[in-house]
Amino acid sequence: MTAGKLKIYGDSRSGNCYKIQLLCSEMGIEYDWKEVDILAGDTRTPQFLAINANGRIPLLALPDGRYLPESNAILFYLAEGSEFFAGDAYSRAEILQWMFFEQYSLEPNIATSRFIIKYLGNPPGSLASLAEKKAGGHQALKVLEQQFLRHLFVTGDCYNIADIALFAYTHIADEGGFDLEDYPATREWIERIAGRSNYVPMTKT
Repeated sequence: MTAGKLKIYGDSRSGNCYKIQLLCSEMGIEYDWKEVDILAGDTRTPQFLAINANGRIPLLALPDGRYLPESNAILFYLAEGSEFFAGDAYSRAEILQWMFFEQYSLEPNIATSRFIIKYLGNPPGSLASLAEKKAGGHQALKVLEQQFLRHLFVTGDCYNIADIALFAYTHIADEGGFDLEDYPATREWIERIAGRSNYVPMTKT
């Protein structure tokens, strides 16, 4: 990781942005935070698109002038060489496996439902879209529940960036209309993470 202070462009309400805050707190990484309002079009301005053509957050600005988008790529970059991305090749691949699961199975259903409800105010006409995502979201939660019935953390006994990636939206799944009542092992995992000494709560405005 490049020496010097980092800058993070993010939305405090976003789980993807929260992932970076949570890892930085765990690792003691200092950074400057630039609040970005996606609903106001902050990520679609010519200035922002010049540093991230995809117009998304979070975006990590490195001291050497480079920029790195995509939340899980940022987690990987910051955690490289640390206890949060450790082990042999198989162990690290397993961490990545669960990070891919988060982006392909959990985030599109739970996070998108939360966006419709929390950001957009659950507008008329959203019922069909939310119902469509309900089954996929619960399927992802069932997969996680089975994993936490066997392990303290998602890949075993050690907390890592896969847990951080999954925690961001799972711990606020209720804001997307997903009740965790039927997932006791997942709730215990959430409590384990929230009880860590370097844990920082998500800003939910």
